[in-house]
Amino acid sequence: MIDYRRLRIALLGAGSVGSQVARLLLEHRAELADRAGADLELVGIAVRDVNAPRDAKLPRELFTTDAAALIHGADIVIELMGGLEPARELILEAINSGADVVTGNKALLATSGPEIFESAEQVGASVYYEAAVAGAIPIIRPLRDSLAGDRVKRIMGIVNGTTNYILDRMDTEGADFDAVLADAQRLGYAEADPTGDVEGFDAAQKAAILASLAFHTTVPLESVHREGITTVTASMIEAARHAGFVIKLLAVAERMDTDGQESISVRVYPALVPREHPLASVHGANNAVFVEAEAAGPLMFYGAGAGGVQTASAVLGDVVSAARRHIAGGVGVGESTRANLPILPIGAVTTRYQITLEVTDQPGVLATVASILSDGGVSVATVEQTVVDGAGTARIVIGTHTAREEDLSSTVQRLSASDVVRAVSSVLRVEGE
Repeated sequence: MIDYRRLRIALLGAGSVGSQVARLLLEHRAELADRAGADLELVGIAVRDVNAPRDAKLPRELFTTDAAALIHGADIVIELMGGLEPARELILEAINSGADVVTGNKALLATSGPEIFESAEQVGASVYYEAAVAGAIPIIRPLRDSLAGDRVKRIMGIVNGTTNYILDRMDTEGADFDAVLADAQRLGYAEADPTGDVEGFDAAQKAAILASLAFHTTVPLESVHREGITTVTASMIEAARHAGFVIKLLAVAERMDTDGQESISVRVYPALVPREHPLASVHGANNAVFVEAEAAGPLMFYGAGAGGVQTASAVLGDVVSAARRHIAGGVGVGESTRANLPILPIGAVTTRYQITLEVTDQPGVLATVASILSDGGVSVATVEQTVVDGAGTARIVIGTHTAREEDLSSTVQRLSASDVVRAVSSVLRVEGE
């Protein structure tokens, strides 16, 4: 047996992911040593309650409530406790004590990432976070390392499994949002308070992380335009299907050229995706990230976006990478965020749209609507009109040519104020064409 150098591993948090990480570190210790070139010894697990039930059976003597004491002396600290504090404080303490850090804390990285990465760079440590975005899918390392010599033009991804599960069932079954959300909560796909998922907060955090990596620019969370899926109805899903689309909550980050000035846009919203696009076939709670690079071309990353053992796979991959760095020596690899590209507001984005209106069913309505669109600089590509009921109401579904978001928004406001428009039922962007 090879006599490997021993590295001390401290684990903070033993929830669904943390308990699986601990189990795999213990069960596969010899195999991981062969891969890492070091004996990875789990020296302790910091938790709030040592008596709480766990998803895996773990030695009781490993548990402690003193996270700060556990960190000191560790070579690698795995943070899986979640939340902003005390996670931030403990990660900074671990870095300053000389440890490398592995984390899956997307919320913390999206809000305090620059501070954490700067601290690591100052002391020559590394921060690994493959598990922070898209669960088991390897996307962080490809963006940070494999595509570092390329120019990423655009990222478009389904990065929240809860919303994809809900929208997929609404599409395949014709079910209502509330009914599917209730099922998702019973099955454990959605929290009792699903706000973080269905309002797009979770996806926005991940979009900020992906954009920062892809465009070598710090992207603050407040610069990410965010919309959720709570306004998506069964009738919108049906209209999308009729037009050859599926509705997905997308995280979109793209490089843009505005008057010769290179910039980026980062946004999260429900969008229409053509059914022939690879992202349209992502079902259930799965995630997928579609990357377009200048030299490499289109790349697709697909797989489980959540789950204890699945996400633990990403965490352990980072642990092995951190161990190899310790054995090889040298300072850690810092984050490349020196491009400092300006981040454009949502109003500067250009895309196609589908606008659904409830209008008065009378002669001249189409002409009035077309005139409002034309005056706003929005060009009509398709129009479909159907009678809704016997109360003199018709539904008009308008597909536009490419338009600027700012122009489209002001035009929709004028449509809402028109005497012939009873309601603007929905406005959806079209992505992936």
